[in-house]
Amino acid sequence: MGFLDRVLGNDRQRAETKYAGRESASEKAARRRREGHRRNLGRTAAQGQAWEDRDRQQDRKGRWYRAAR
Repeated sequence: MGFLDRVLGNDRQRAETKYAGRESASEKAARRRREGHRRNLGRTAAQGQAWEDRDRQQDRKGRWYRAAR
């Protein structure tokens, strides 16, 4: 039990009574973290496709040696 718990009381108990029906800060942070994983799918897919296109174009040139980029 920390100092703030002694001064302010039980945080979880207060959250259950005073803020009933509302999303907690930790739940909100977890939700945003989960949403963040899906946020850049389109851009990431486009970057991967561009890399694939460049790689295939390099292969079509017929060179056996590919210089470092």
